[in-house]
Amino acid sequence: MQLCANGIEVIPIAPAQDVTHPSLQLLTEWRYLVFDREALIELMREKKALEFGNFTLASGKQASFYLDCRKITLDSKGVNLVAAGMLDKLGDDLPDAVGGMAIGADPITAAVIMLSGQQNRPLKGFIVRKEAKAHGKGQAVEGPVQPGERVVILEDVVTTGGSSLQAIEQAEAFGLQVEGIIAIIDRLEGGAQAFQQRGYQLESLLTVRDFGIDPEAD
Repeated sequence: MQLCANGIEVIPIAPAQDVTHPSLQLLTEWRYLVFDREALIELMREKKALEFGNFTLASGKQASFYLDCRKITLDSKGVNLVAAGMLDKLGDDLPDAVGGMAIGADPITAAVIMLSGQQNRPLKGFIVRKEAKAHGKGQAVEGPVQPGERVVILEDVVTTGGSSLQAIEQAEAFGLQVEGIIAIIDRLEGGAQAFQQRGYQLESLLTVRDFGIDPEAD
């Protein structure tokens, strides 16, 4: 074992076929991570990403529970589970890029394109700003994407779909071709229907029913 000045272990460069080092074995396991749905549900409970009380959602709706997926997407294990699940949903025919509304979609996008790259499957990412910058190029869409490219919108929680619809509007104004939306969890409160009315399909890794919750009535 070799240690650098701050005590962190340095792994010698090894041939691609040599995965005997424990750290290299772990890297190999994560590189080909298979989505574990039950592990994601359990982690959301463990991290208290689901809370009960009186809340006002981004849509303006009142709710008796709140889903804070940042506790998952800003956790190393959680974001890897999410990335594996979303890559699974994307399937073999990957779009040119994935992205969504800042800031909720940002860690999801980063994790998905990183895991895809580790699997040698080229995929780009992009960020949609809520408002275009007043300086620089003044763009609402940031990233190495070009008009005409196929993209999928990523989201943490879908309620009525308003945030993702705004991201879709900005992406299409930029010239991107939106093929669908993938969310971590669907609250089952009209978002899927709102997307469908506009010709888009929503897929989600989980729904509130996975936590024994029935959708809340308007």
